[in-house]
Amino acid sequence: MFMFFPIRTSVRPYRTPYANYALIVINFLIFFLSYNWPNKSNPEILHHWARQFMLTPARPFVWQFVSYAFLHGSIMHIGGNMFFLYLFGRNVNDKLGNIGYISFYLAGAAFSGVGHVLLGGGPVLGASGAIAAVTGAYLVLFPQTLITVFYWLLYFIDTIEISALYFIGIKLIIWDNIFERSIPNVAYDAHLSGYAFGVLAMFIMLGTGLISSSSFDLLSMLKHWNRRRQYRDVIAGGYDPFRRTVARKIKVHEVNKDTQADKQQQDRIIQLRSEITRRIAERNMSEAARKYLELVELDAEQLPPRQHLLDIANQLASENKHAEAAAAYEKFIRHYRTYEYVEQVQLMLGLLYCRYLNQTELAIKHLEAAEAKLTDAGQLQMCRDELGRLQNH
Repeated sequence: MFMFFPIRTSVRPYRTPYANYALIVINFLIFFLSYNWPNKSNPEILHHWARQFMLTPARPFVWQFVSYAFLHGSIMHIGGNMFFLYLFGRNVNDKLGNIGYISFYLAGAAFSGVGHVLLGGGPVLGASGAIAAVTGAYLVLFPQTLITVFYWLLYFIDTIEISALYFIGIKLIIWDNIFERSIPNVAYDAHLSGYAFGVLAMFIMLGTGLISSSSFDLLSMLKHWNRRRQYRDVIAGGYDPFRRTVARKIKVHEVNKDTQADKQQQDRIIQLRSEITRRIAERNMSEAARKYLELVELDAEQLPPRQHLLDIANQLASENKHAEAAAAYEKFIRHYRTYEYVEQVQLMLGLLYCRYLNQTELAIKHLEAAEAKLTDAGQLQMCRDELGRLQNH
């Protein structure tokens, strides 16, 4: 017995992924309306009216390249597909927004259907091609997140955490759809077409700036790898970054103690920034936050990357270090004001000033800014309740 099955991811969406939930509900509704519950006397899996919406490569109609993705052949079929859509779709929905996510999902269904037809597949139904596109998008956007995988290997049953880059790239794409093409009636080519669409679409969106990049997505990882490769090539060519020859004579001045102290401070700053990055990669946010506080004590103007700073501010808030968290959120808003979810940061900052720091004017300022942009009904109501309480105080 050998089985690997993902059960959760280490990252949660900032916003409620309404579009993803809506797609899951619609898929189930269509399944119960279209499924025929086959038996010996009637082996057809779909009602007669629903069969025209399957994708039939011999004579395809345009609408079938989308409609086939909302039909399923069994409870196990739709259950497995919807679980994977729930698992990987929430964060992709959060990144693309509701309209963008639905458009991407439907395009992924169409593209995987086209790939299935061009590669000679037979009649097909099911959302797995579209979900493969969503999973490919997750691979590009969140490659460094961890996926908790349940495994059953002979007599051993347990869970293990695997990087999304390796689990999706190697297990789901390469192993399941290239090497292990042994299960009958599985549209492997539709899956591969969906994965290809999801990966390429996200690279294009990140590269053109249609969606914001972070230091953790696959495009940034490739850029970092390329910079390291170029650096190694330069070093291999004989360049020593710690020494350089200068044609003219240099007048040597005595190094005073202040200069030495400045150099020591810069070295410590570099060390702390490196430690913060390493601790975040290890998911040790408590230690990363502690190192950040050391960093800003040395130099208050030090600015970590956007996601690092936001994660650190959230960690400080969770540790009830309210003043330090507020300072981190303020720095975030000051330097990253174009962040797509900045209103949530303003809401959090307003709540800190209101509930813990007793700074009414600053609380009202940030809560009013958040109120103007918030779209989540629960967050908006919380914001208005706090504003009403402050203004009536």
